[in-house]
Amino acid sequence: MAHHQPRGAFRRATFLYSRFLDVLVVLTVVILIIPVTLQIFARFTELIPRYIWTEEAARFLLVWMIMIGAMIGVREGSHFIVDLFPSATGKFKAALDLVANVFMLIFGAVFLWYGIEFTEFAWFRISELAELPLWTIHIAWPIAGFSWLLFTGEHMWDSIQVLRGRG
Repeated sequence: MAHHQPRGAFRRATFLYSRFLDVLVVLTVVILIIPVTLQIFARFTELIPRYIWTEEAARFLLVWMIMIGAMIGVREGSHFIVDLFPSATGKFKAALDLVANVFMLIFGAVFLWYGIEFTEFAWFRISELAELPLWTIHIAWPIAGFSWLLFTGEHMWDSIQVLRGRG
């Protein structure tokens, strides 16, 4: 359910944020190729030494790639969807979407609330191998929660407009 022509300041902001996430997920995948490639070459050849940081960097990037992908999936309406009534349309579909989105709001709130706590726990800690600050990976959870709340709120607004006969 992509919004291709945003109207209003809020819609423009969420549209730009979603495009930023699109670019970020591509960059994450491209950057992930570097440590994984180094691991492969180090393991199967004697061309380069075995770098210990590559495994941790790959793990950090993989987590970010998954979390950004989940944010994009919620925005596009393609990630957490179970369509029990595929032929539903109009107000009935909007009502079903609202119910589903309430649960998505709960998940987003949990990720945001406990993600903040999770990040605070890691704020002054570093990873064992590469000595990367752990908050840089933990903060993905509250950012995902915030993004899910933002995008789910947008979807709920659309459903409410359909129920009001304006969509």
